[in-house]
Amino acid sequence: MKKSYLILTASLLFSLCAGAQMRVALIGGPQFASVKETNSLGGWDSTTKPYFSKRSAFQIGFLGEVPLSENGRFVFMPGMYYSGKGRKFSRVYPDAIASVSDTLSLSQDFFTNYVEMPFNLGYKIPLGKKSSFLVSAGPYVAFFISGKSNIQTRSFSTNKFTKDESDIQVGNEVNKVKTFDFGVNARAGFDLGKVLITGHYSMGVSDFYTAAYDGSFKHQVYGASLGIWLNKPVEVKPRDKDKDGVPDKEDACPDIAGTAATQGCPDQDADGVADKTDKCPTVAGLARYNGCPIPDTDKDGLNDEEDQCPTTPGLAKYKGCPVPDSDKDGVNDEEDQCPQTPGLAKYKGCPIPDTDKDGVNDEEDKCPDQPGTVANNGCPEIKKEIVEKVNYAARNIFFDLNSDKILTRSFAGLDEVVTILNEHADLKMNIEGHTDNIGKETYNLQLSQRRADAVKAYFISKGISADRLQAKGFGSAQPVGDNKTPQGKAQNRRVVLTLQQ
Repeated sequence: MKKSYLILTASLLFSLCAGAQMRVALIGGPQFASVKETNSLGGWDSTTKPYFSKRSAFQIGFLGEVPLSENGRFVFMPGMYYSGKGRKFSRVYPDAIASVSDTLSLSQDFFTNYVEMPFNLGYKIPLGKKSSFLVSAGPYVAFFISGKSNIQTRSFSTNKFTKDESDIQVGNEVNKVKTFDFGVNARAGFDLGKVLITGHYSMGVSDFYTAAYDGSFKHQVYGASLGIWLNKPVEVKPRDKDKDGVPDKEDACPDIAGTAATQGCPDQDADGVADKTDKCPTVAGLARYNGCPIPDTDKDGLNDEEDQCPTTPGLAKYKGCPVPDSDKDGVNDEEDQCPQTPGLAKYKGCPIPDTDKDGVNDEEDKCPDQPGTVANNGCPEIKKEIVEKVNYAARNIFFDLNSDKILTRSFAGLDEVVTILNEHADLKMNIEGHTDNIGKETYNLQLSQRRADAVKAYFISKGISADRLQAKGFGSAQPVGDNKTPQGKAQNRRVVLTLQQ
């Protein structure tokens, strides 16, 4: 009767919890049970203990999950299971012992079954939107519901088997199992949204059995379980003491109902500024004016406290005053360094400067610090003898047939160009490759580019910076001679070197 009462009470408690925001899973699986026995019997560890083995059983029941935190990671996990426990014993005795006791072999199944209730605290580590890794641990209580003791012996003298099967009795007397057992347990595994896959372990703390000799008997179990969640996860609502729809952790006024726009604080004029900071709490205004309406006498969009010309319409960039611009160049006099001469805003109201005074303004002058000519974009003219040396070197650049390999007879002229570039560090060079019209245009274009690149590579190998050189192939697109004659074709196979400032 006591046992039934305890089981009924446990079931009722679990049912009440299930109604209180609990997620419930049907769970079960195989497990292996053993008994941890310690006693003072002489030689027991060597003569008897080795012949005990684990019992194969199963666990099935219900597992609950009650969230303890808003993010759902900390959970309370009560459960109620049917759990098989116990152990096995099997031994064949040597002839010397068997002849004395007339027992050749002895086996015993000591199987007990419990209703077990764990009360675990758990933590869930998210692995995805609906999956997580779960670990939990805590105490358990168990109530004995049934048990069998099956003893089988084989006689040495007759070689016959005898079998004795009996129900395990409950009580505190010798050779009886106690009604109540408790211990600790742990469970870990994966919650996949609808399916729960876990492993579990439990160890008894109390002695569940009273033997005829002085000893301690504690249950040990480990196993694996597959669970199916029977309902959806419980949605944990954030705490909101004032019931204004703003969670307390985000509510600047958690004890007074307010609005989401004011972080949970009251706002009488509904202007989005909380009453505690609104200088005009009963008149709707703007946040940038501390909740008050905009004062703007001249209706120019700037309130009077910031307007330096509050009765004359102006612009915000001039602090509410009209734009002062004497030379009408669009730059107000306070920023215009040439207020009486029209200019450009990027030069602070002044005309485009001509630093080297060569008649070419700095925006168009490629050499703004050196006087030059308009024809040469503001740069000094490159000396005629330098241009002629470069042109001569270009006319004497030769390659292997259909190749970009420069012939050695070209090196003298190229080295002279290197000397010129070293002596005139401000000069840059364009390198153009050209071919005649023999062959496909695609091939000619590629060959001309490779030859131009080869000349560029030669200059770089002599220490000329690559950013001073530009190489481009034009194929046969820009002939200077008649491609119908051998002489014209020869003129068209060329490299052109052009110096630039």
